[in-house]
Amino acid sequence: MPNIIEIHDLVKKFGELTAVDRISFYVKKGEIFGLLGPNGAGKTTTINMMIGLLRPTSGSITINGLDISRHTEEVKSLIGLMTQETVVETDLTARQNLEIFGRLYHIPRQELGKRIDAALSDADLVKFADAKAGTFSGGMQRRLELVKSMIQEPVVLILDEPTTGLDVQNRVAMWKRIRELRERGVTVILTTQYLEEADELCDRIAIIDHGRIMALGTAIELKSLVSKGNIVELTVRESEGEAAHKLIRSVKSWSHATLSGGTISVQIEREHAREMLNMLNTLQAKGIKVLSIGMHMPTMDDVFLKLTGSSMRDTTGAQTDTFVRAGFAGGKARR
Repeated sequence: MPNIIEIHDLVKKFGELTAVDRISFYVKKGEIFGLLGPNGAGKTTTINMMIGLLRPTSGSITINGLDISRHTEEVKSLIGLMTQETVVETDLTARQNLEIFGRLYHIPRQELGKRIDAALSDADLVKFADAKAGTFSGGMQRRLELVKSMIQEPVVLILDEPTTGLDVQNRVAMWKRIRELRERGVTVILTTQYLEEADELCDRIAIIDHGRIMALGTAIELKSLVSKGNIVELTVRESEGEAAHKLIRSVKSWSHATLSGGTISVQIEREHAREMLNMLNTLQAKGIKVLSIGMHMPTMDDVFLKLTGSSMRDTTGAQTDTFVRAGFAGGKARR
């Protein structure tokens, strides 16, 4: 498939601070592409440059064949944005919310009416079209927010933590809608604090930290960076954790084992799996009782921890405020 987005050697500096440091990647047409990283990693700055709110210090961004530095307004009209916070006018009806946003994109009135009807149907809100958005549940408001971001029929849709605050049922429903967007040929850029969400939805994932891309690939490719085998977790009495940890790390291939409380995590390559039985016997011989043992394949959490040295942290809403204050709406909307 052709590349809908191409980013080459992108740099953004704020004085002495380098927020984005020579990153390069491409996104295929119709792909769900995950952009993950802890707060301050450079995700927001990268997205702000992609949607024309910030100018790069150097490097280039091309979307649908257009250089954003030279065709900023045209590119804006091609991009939809769903922010982390639900931005709907609660005193207006669902239909009115969609109409106002559609008029910001200068969609002709007759065409806009058709798009609003289609959007309400997509969001399962036809019966609530003339009800005020303030009476909607959180899940209904998020569905309205999603179709609002699609009203101009963008070729690229940026979803900034689309399921934050949703319960499990609504989150799964949102996942279904995001997959349907891919089936329609819409290219999706997804940021999320839920790593299992990226694992579930994304065709490829870029992990960014300190302004640089630490790794890029499919979820399977990224997990292979952690271990080609399994991750074993042993739980012992907390008072015996240090001793057990020392014994396990004495095995050369397990020197990377980590200790948290009384739980020791170690990556076991397939060729070393039999050594675990010997280790269990050694622990028993030393009088260390293993309370439990579990094994699982590497997860995106394991990948994230290895590459960034930290767990995914909740965002504070500052990212959304940046988008809102900038008044992004595409086309001739204010900048």
